[in-house]
Amino acid sequence: MKIVDTFYANIYIGAKEHYDIKLHSYDEVKNILQEYCNNNPLCVTLKQIEYIYKDGNEIGFEIGLINYPRFPDSFDNITKKAIEIGKILMKKFNQYKVSVVCNNETYMLEEEDIQ
Repeated sequence: MKIVDTFYANIYIGAKEHYDIKLHSYDEVKNILQEYCNNNPLCVTLKQIEYIYKDGNEIGFEIGLINYPRFPDSFDNITKKAIEIGKILMKKFNQYKVSVVCNNETYMLEEEDIQ
């Protein structure tokens, strides 16, 4: 039995480009994540979700990272990977903002963070 310290990071990203009509698909996110995981020892989860906010709503995605015993890592490295994935998705999907929520802090990535 393998045991590691518990830590998680969730990435939240909308499917719409810049509040526009163009929607990115589950399969697009899945392919980006598969490529990332193939090049970095990591296991992620992917869920389609819906954001509901004042005067609107939007389809989006939640990507989860944990300190998985098969690929154990430090809290800092898991956070760095989550932020890196968030930036990759943010750039490919032309998003204004992406949230990375860890069990100890929340990061809001903005356009200037990926330039």
